[in-house]
Amino acid sequence: MSARRLPEGQRVLAVSGMHRGESPQPGGAVAESLRRVWPQLKVVGLCYDPMESGIYSGGLDRLDAAHLMPYPALGPEPLLGRLKQVIAEEGVNAIIPCLDSELVNYLDIEEDLANLGVRLLLPSRTSLRAMAKTHLRQFCQRIEVPTPRTVQAHDAATLAARALEIGYPCYVKGRLYDARAVHSAAELYAAFADIHRVWGGPVLAQEAVFGEEYDLTGLGDGKGGLVAFCAIRKMLRTKLGKGYAGLVVDNPEIEEFARRIIGALRWDGPFELEFIKAPGRPPVLMEMNPRFPAWIDFPAKIDCNLPAAFFERLCGGSGVELKQCPPGKMFIRHCTDLVGDIADIARLTGEQFAEAAGTSEAA
Repeated sequence: MSARRLPEGQRVLAVSGMHRGESPQPGGAVAESLRRVWPQLKVVGLCYDPMESGIYSGGLDRLDAAHLMPYPALGPEPLLGRLKQVIAEEGVNAIIPCLDSELVNYLDIEEDLANLGVRLLLPSRTSLRAMAKTHLRQFCQRIEVPTPRTVQAHDAATLAARALEIGYPCYVKGRLYDARAVHSAAELYAAFADIHRVWGGPVLAQEAVFGEEYDLTGLGDGKGGLVAFCAIRKMLRTKLGKGYAGLVVDNPEIEEFARRIIGALRWDGPFELEFIKAPGRPPVLMEMNPRFPAWIDFPAKIDCNLPAAFFERLCGGSGVELKQCPPGKMFIRHCTDLVGDIADIARLTGEQFAEAAGTSEAA
């Protein structure tokens, strides 16, 4: 795709989720996709750790600036306060949050950011709630999309008792992130402790489904329509279950379920659907993620640049052409070493301490 002029009035984009290591996040891939169309775009990274690998990249996913942010668990007020500083310093006028845990906070401050001249395009609270892991089974039953039996609890004993309803093995999942396969109550207790300590409750137990894994990513238009999509079969997976290689597929069942889900939710913006399909059985939806996946730059390389189409719509324009991804195209991840300087970590860490001190003095 040839370079284009930036949408009218657009200068600086902020994006989160910049780690591209063993458990990669989408932000770097989103930045890379956008730079394929707008090489002059200034990208500011909103990071949570000075060791996020994307901070140090010099490729298309490079950052023009990076700033540490308060963790999402602290709520919307610290986020807004920090963003005001970043906006003033960098001239940010659009943000694409790329992590599930951020979206509720951004919905809470969406109007405040609009008053600062910053554009956001987020799914509605209603659709975000319906697709959450804690509500997904009820939603899927209503629209007749297969999904595993799922139970939830705020304590390990209750979850272990309810897990007997679905049997072992099963998956223990956090409400936002993390999934552990368990084969006994003892393993469930251990997984519960780890997940609850990091992500809080409720913690879920989900029926194990066996088969080939498929992902579908796309854009919803907010009116029930599916703008464009790319569906892949995972060919290689890490021990954390992350796709390390994928093959574009043409699967009418998965596409039909995706259209049904996005239509019922009236989903607005990017999403990822994760399915498992056993031979001779329909695909089963395991979960939905309310953002682009970490492999989103792959379809951009084969003329289906979903982040570019989303960004242009975010800025009030249109015109990015999205072609259908041809079945048979594949990607495989390739690790490389990035070079940085300890001074970069010192600067980011100092910035974090300065922010914490300022918050303490204000209190």
